[in-house]
Amino acid sequence: MRLVRGLAWASLAANLGIVLTGGAVRLTGSGLGCPTWPRCTDGSFVPHGELGMHGAIEFGNRLLTVVLVAVAVATWLVVRRARPARWAARRTATWLVLGVPAQAVLGGVTVLTDLNPWVVALHFVLSMVLIAWSVLLVRQLADLPAVPRVVPPSVTWLVRGVYGFVFVVLYLGTIVTGSGPHAGDVDAPRNGLDPASATQLHADLVFLLVGLTVGALCALRAVGAARAGHAAGWLLAVELAQGAVGLVQYATDLPLLLVAAHLLGAAVLTAVATMLWLETEAARLTARPAAPPRLPQRSDIRVV
Repeated sequence: MRLVRGLAWASLAANLGIVLTGGAVRLTGSGLGCPTWPRCTDGSFVPHGELGMHGAIEFGNRLLTVVLVAVAVATWLVVRRARPARWAARRTATWLVLGVPAQAVLGGVTVLTDLNPWVVALHFVLSMVLIAWSVLLVRQLADLPAVPRVVPPSVTWLVRGVYGFVFVVLYLGTIVTGSGPHAGDVDAPRNGLDPASATQLHADLVFLLVGLTVGALCALRAVGAARAGHAAGWLLAVELAQGAVGLVQYATDLPLLLVAAHLLGAAVLTAVATMLWLETEAARLTARPAAPPRLPQRSDIRVV
């Protein structure tokens, strides 16, 4: 089980890492460093000297995808052989081992469509889904003590709403990116939206997300869900840090390092939000509390 857990953490780290290297491809203008897919050029799987640094950067990101596939396959094999068997973890590992090649194919489609911003957005969202599955696998393999089931349905649905809203904010962030610079290539198309308007809408939804997270944090602490409450606190901290980076990068005209930090922050945000959702579900009330004993009423008393 130690090996299984180590591979699950390795899968999470690899999925976080490929988000950062994919961002490096886009920020350095290397999105079409390998102009075709699955080969780098029409006649070779590896870049040649004429492609220069951009070809090397794009090819390096593709090589990391191979590493990610290897980690996912190794995790799947070891999880299947682990004893005692954990069927939920086997199912999650299977989704991961299928999702990584799907992500690679979608990455190829982005190249074949000359970095269409809408396809690039889906490529990013799928990366967030893989990160969420990796966190789920880590949680399923962890030997954590059981928690009291104290979270009522209203609080559970609030946390579920926060989790869903995280993905709405992340997707809108990809639309903001698709309307601005750092397209991945100087000739890559843009989505045609006004960057200022898209950024303002994104910022408004971030403020709403922070408010919902504060509400979830207070509710979880009020019902005594300690682990879920801690996860909500971490999520709030990541949201505030991510918002601060986004504000500074917008005010300083999108410097590369801050954009990369914002991209990595989005991946961390997904991981922490997933953990909050999982801890809340673990503490969710599955049945109504027993009704208090019924006191005898006047009509129940009969004279014999």
